[in-house]
Amino acid sequence: MELSTTTPRKKVVVFDYGFGNVRSAERALAHVGADVEITRDFDKAMNADGLLVPGVGAFSACMQGLREARGDWLVGRRLSGGRPVMGICVGMQILFERGIEHGVETEGLDEWPGTVEPLKAPIVPHMGWNTVKAPEDSELFAGLDADARFYFVHSYAVHDWSLDVTNPRIRAPRVTWATHGEPFVAAVENGALWATQFHPEKSGDAGAQLLTNWIGTL
Repeated sequence: MELSTTTPRKKVVVFDYGFGNVRSAERALAHVGADVEITRDFDKAMNADGLLVPGVGAFSACMQGLREARGDWLVGRRLSGGRPVMGICVGMQILFERGIEHGVETEGLDEWPGTVEPLKAPIVPHMGWNTVKAPEDSELFAGLDADARFYFVHSYAVHDWSLDVTNPRIRAPRVTWATHGEPFVAAVENGALWATQFHPEKSGDAGAQLLTNWIGTL
């Protein structure tokens, strides 16, 4: 699904810190009308309309690579100015407080409270297509049917959501869930920070619609 040709092309940087399917993300974003660049250049990433943070592999390795590329500071600086950031797969997981893999605990970016832990399911990893349950007011999943399927590849997830907002002037985060053995967080929309546990760039037309929705908010 492509954006209208009359829509100004938004500049999106896919942050290349060594852990992610950057080419797949680039192709998917370009397909829906974004002007995409793969880079780890701090200034380019800071000034783009949108920043996409991919992630593949171990939580601890991704965090190390992100910090070495100053990605932790970049994400924080963009969000402090209300500039959109989207995380995908482990790029979503590292936004939480911490991750635990093989008994090793690693600090995440702590944008959201919560722990990334092993999935408890008969078959792990969770690999393949699955449906999700999105909030009715979701912008990320707007225009998608309830039975839309997305492509997952992961062995870890966040099972508990504990961020409560008491200020009536602040919108509470919109959390989308999926189930594989047990419910887990599949996506979050929280102001300028959005993220998905699944891979929209590998999710066909449904993923293209989701990326179109994100770009439309930039």
